[in-house]
Parts: sequence; C-alpha cells; structure tokens
Amino acid sequence: MRLPEHGANSKRLYASMNITMPDEVLDFSENCNPAGPPPSVVEGWPTLISTLNSYPDPDGQPFRSAASVFHQVDEQQILVGNGAAEILSLLAGSYRGKRVLLIDPTFSEYRATLEVNGAEVISLQASEAEGFQLPMRQILETLPEADAIYICTPNNPTGLLPTKDELLTIIEAAKNSSTDVVLDEAFIDFVDESKSFIPQVANYPNLLIVRSMTKMYAIPGIRLGYLIAHSERIGILKRRASHWHVNGLAAEIGVLCLQEEVYCEQAILHAQTERLKMTQFLHSHGCEVLDSSANYLVMKPRQDAKKLYKDLLKQGIVLRHSENFRGMDGRWLRIGMKSEPMMATLREAMDQWFKRQ
Repeated sequence: MRLPEHGANSKRLYASMNITMPDEVLDFSENCNPAGPPPSVVEGWPTLISTLNSYPDPDGQPFRSAASVFHQVDEQQILVGNGAAEILSLLAGSYRGKRVLLIDPTFSEYRATLEVNGAEVISLQASEAEGFQLPMRQILETLPEADAIYICTPNNPTGLLPTKDELLTIIEAAKNSSTDVVLDEAFIDFVDESKSFIPQVANYPNLLIVRSMTKMYAIPGIRLGYLIAHSERIGILKRRASHWHVNGLAAEIGVLCLQEEVYCEQAILHAQTERLKMTQFLHSHGCEVLDSSANYLVMKPRQDAKKLYKDLLKQGIVLRHSENFRGMDGRWLRIGMKSEPMMATLREAMDQWFKRQ
C-alpha cells in the first residue's frame, strides 16, 4: 500500500487504503487558510476573468512588481513561478550532479525534485529525542561537503521555526564553504513577516528564499509562488523556465492578495488560537505535541497512531500521515488548523476514540 506523498488527496488516499469514501469528508491533511481566498479576490472575480483573453506577461507581471514593493527588493531579484513547486523544480535542475544537504523530517518535494534532476542528496536526521530540532553540529560539519542545503522554516511537517541565530550561523558557514542556502518560507506568513530572511539576501549571494502564495491566501488551485535571490541567480534560473509559465490570472490575484493586511492578521490569530486549543486537548490525552509556529501541528499519541489515522478515515476525517517523513515513519500525525466547527468536530471524534482505547 502506497499512500499519497502530499495532503489534500482524499480520493486517492481512500482508494489506496481500500476504504469507502464517506459522502462528507473533513480534510485536515492540507494547510491552507480555512477562511478561503481573500474578499478582494472573490469580489473582483468578474473583472479578473477578463485576463483569460490575453497572453500573460512572461515575467509574471504585475505580481512581480507588487512583490518587489511588498518585500522592498529589486524586481530583478524576484522569479515568479507556477507555484512554489515549479520554483523547487527549477532549483533542483541547477544542482544536477551536485550534492545537496537535507535535514529530515522535512518536505518530501525537496528530495523528489532533487533526485529526479540528478542531484546527490546528503541526509541528516534530526533527533526525535531532541524534538526534531536542527542538528547544528552535524550541519556545520557537513556543509563543506555540500553544494547546497535546503531548510524549511517553519519546517513542514514539524512546524518548528529555527532561531535567527541558528540560521545566520548556517548561512555564514555556508558562505565560507561556497554552499547555497535555500530557505523555504512557504509558511512564514503564518508566523510573522519580520521573521523572514528576505532582508538578508542583500548580504549573502548564496541565500535563496522560496515563497508560496498558496497557504496563507488559500489559492492552491491557481498556483503562484516566487523566489528571491541575487539578480544573477534569478537570471540564470529564469532562462530554465518555459515561456509564459505564470498564468495571467494568478499574477493579478497575487497583487490583490499582497494588499490583504487585515485578512492575514486574522489568519495568524486564528491559527494561533486553534493550535493552542488543539495542543491543550492533545496533552490532556497524553499525546506528545511539537511546538509548532505554523498553521498546523504534529502529534504522537500514546496509542497506535496508524490505527487512529485509519479509524478517523472511516469517519470521514483525514489527518496527514507521516509515512514518507523520515524519522517519523507513521508514528506521528499532522493536523492542519481549520475552522472552529471543524476543529470542534475533530476533537469530539478523537475524544471518543481515546476513550475506547
């Protein structure tokens, strides 16, 4: 039995496990903002549709300019992509025949894109006994052997946010060893934009920041992401991308999203509130919970996590398995923070399950 590599694949998941899919499914396996797309996108939809009549701008305008203003960086430092997935694929292509350091458990797409592009992956395993914190000593010892290191911040699936000092230490050491540092900040906007390392790009030519518009703004179907790095690196990667690789509708929607300050503040508060309630509930049932900074958390029950996962599936409740997260191996489960009613339903179902064990 091979489970889907990502969340948000309910139909494939039920089929792979040979479980009849209920008529109603509550999906906690994906981590998009439960509020749905921003009001400006919904209200502007009739006007946005007009972009379908024209070919898109080859550089992802007007979104590229909007991101430039938002982050206060030069446009030449931004590469817009068809989701962060395309950015990761383009990056992986630049490391063909090179060695890239990954710290597990982390986002499975890094390894998948690197290996298919002919990169050699060096793996370090974060210790479960130490709460999956970055193994700093091992990282610093291994950096001289690597052409690049990928770090997800906050990490997916753990939600752990490395400290500023930890990241600066790695970036400085990587600069000395001519090692690229790829920081994936797909969930940083659920923490605080001030935690982003984008301002450091000007100081480090070896630093590349991957960003996603999918999670915070709940637009996974439209695909929009971007990379911020030195202009020379952006130019090289841009030449690897296909022409018109960012659709015009996505570029227009992205502009509206970056103007949604109140919407983002509400999303951050909601994630923090629901994460705290869920953590307290899980602790009350003896579960181990990592200290997530993102809009999801991972937990390990005292009981059989795989049984909990399967029993909830039969009730139409989908959590994210950890079968393909190295070092977690199905013993942990990830829960996306959804609407208050959905979270209440999940807690009730889990409460009943714990009482039956």
